[in-house]
Amino acid sequence: MTDYREADFSRLKTVPIAKRPNKVDASLLAKPPLPSDRSFKAFIDALPRVLAAQDLRYVVDQIAAAAERGRGVLAMLGGHVIKVGLGPLLIALMRRRAITIVAMNGSAAIHDFELAAYGGTSEDVAAGLGDGTFGMAEETGREMNAAIARGAKTQRGAGEALAEYLGARKDLPGRDASVLLACAELSIPVTVHAAIGAEIIHQHPSADGAALGATSHRDFKRLAGAVPDLDDGGVVLNVGSAVIMPEVFLKALTVARNLNSGRPKNFTACDCDMQRHYRPRVNVVERPTLAGGRGIQLTGHHEILFPLLAWAVLARLQP
Repeated sequence: MTDYREADFSRLKTVPIAKRPNKVDASLLAKPPLPSDRSFKAFIDALPRVLAAQDLRYVVDQIAAAAERGRGVLAMLGGHVIKVGLGPLLIALMRRRAITIVAMNGSAAIHDFELAAYGGTSEDVAAGLGDGTFGMAEETGREMNAAIARGAKTQRGAGEALAEYLGARKDLPGRDASVLLACAELSIPVTVHAAIGAEIIHQHPSADGAALGATSHRDFKRLAGAVPDLDDGGVVLNVGSAVIMPEVFLKALTVARNLNSGRPKNFTACDCDMQRHYRPRVNVVERPTLAGGRGIQLTGHHEILFPLLAWAVLARLQP
């Protein structure tokens, strides 16, 4: 027969609640809107002062402080960020020097280029895959590959080459939404990091592997040259790139530290994505800040989370 033993609860020791440390008290709770102040600043201030809301405030404070102190703020972008319409917010931050370096994966560059040049982007992948027309928009492949080929011949990076091509194009229905164009106009470095075969322009007859490699490699060198600006108070934001940009950043960071006596360090690293992935957590948030600084993950839909972050920063920077 099984011998079941029971704990003797009558011997348990309790403690007075007054002696117990609490993580939450009334001062940390959310606040409802007031009729006298329904501003965005009031909304941010009304968020509970716990967990992710505090992390959001911290990142906002660090970006605003970096802008005010002239420190680097690197925005690393995945394609979904541009596709869901966040370009104008990125540009607004760039105008306030709350973003000073932009690095894109190839998908982000394609969506940005299509919005600028043709006024629209984001096709129905499932429908196009069925008949083999996915990614086969003739103008996108022809023009972007031409820009990259020209950039390779003139010693440009891919980002610079695409921005220059757009700048010279007569018809630009989406000019005001283009991050590439804004970078050129505001003299902000922009780099594009290709993954051969992963982007629709690579499947076109006009694709030139040598040009893609040369311009993307030059942009890797340029990113490594810009990363030292993060030192002592800068911020790196990884927004919507699960693999490419975290991997590129890790290598650019080690190059920068190799050439600059272990710097940059003491910066904030923040991953903003719809879900948490291994590479952004380890290669952006954790490993780079071991030498100093702080890493944070903010998780949510880009089209909701990033506007919250951007509006809060811009509200902080208002005179």
